[in-house]
Amino acid sequence: MEPFKVHILGCGSALPTLRHNPSSQVVEVRGKMFMVDCGEGTQLQLRRVKVRFTKVSAVFISHLHGDHCFGLIGMISTFGMLGRTAALHIYAHKDLETMLKPQIDYFCNGLEYDIVFHSIDPTQQKVIYEDRSIEVETVPLRHRMPCCGFIFREKPTLPHIRRDMIDCYEIPLSQVNNIKNGADWTTEDGVVVPNSKLTVPADAPRSYAYCSDTKYFEELADEVRGVDTIYHEATYDSKNIARAKLYNHSTAQQAATVARDAGAKRLIIGHFSARYEEEDGLLREAKEVFPDTVLAAEGVAFDV
Repeated sequence: MEPFKVHILGCGSALPTLRHNPSSQVVEVRGKMFMVDCGEGTQLQLRRVKVRFTKVSAVFISHLHGDHCFGLIGMISTFGMLGRTAALHIYAHKDLETMLKPQIDYFCNGLEYDIVFHSIDPTQQKVIYEDRSIEVETVPLRHRMPCCGFIFREKPTLPHIRRDMIDCYEIPLSQVNNIKNGADWTTEDGVVVPNSKLTVPADAPRSYAYCSDTKYFEELADEVRGVDTIYHEATYDSKNIARAKLYNHSTAQQAATVARDAGAKRLIIGHFSARYEEEDGLLREAKEVFPDTVLAAEGVAFDV
């Protein structure tokens, strides 16, 4: 199977600490690199995880709180200094372009690459990006300002060819694509070899949901139902549920409830409050509800 990984660049909340950077990650799908959120320090983390700057083709910004987008202007500038020529696509609330464009004009005059803004509506669940191998869909969340998550879905691939059968029936390479697309094979003696004997089923498409800042609400599980891996903010523990409700954030237990009810295979929790010197308590709370929970950590890459 081709790589489908999530590289964690930052999993802290609004206050940077010596342990965690603000929110950012790179989703690697079939050789393509998509950035999700871009807090301060993202460039350094890209260096640390050895993701090439030139490979980042698009940035998806969940909402316009600084810990999710303050690193963007610096990264745009660095891309220019490195001689980038490929366009950078940015998917975000329409207000980001209004705020960012004057900074680009002032600090990044003379860029040799295009920055293409794509306005998204955080209140709608819809596909905002699509190519031959994946699609990206928004997921409305409930925060103190317009905010959405993103679902990255692989598109189905063609069945795998059974090399032993191809060799056995001396099928020419020119016919392999036809067989992948469902054709049978007829031998010189007129015997029809069914497609099912010549192929094995394709790998099941994988999917990943990034649930940024949000308060808990039951409907979210329906919006991400069936996703393989979910990243969900877990800013607080259950002792601070009142604070979570006040600031429209979630507890680790609530994040786990979403993953359980959505039928996910794995939950990654992050966006940890600076009040915690370690997150073992958050992990324990989440595992009580959804055992297949892991902690996000800078520099860690998770397979989807």
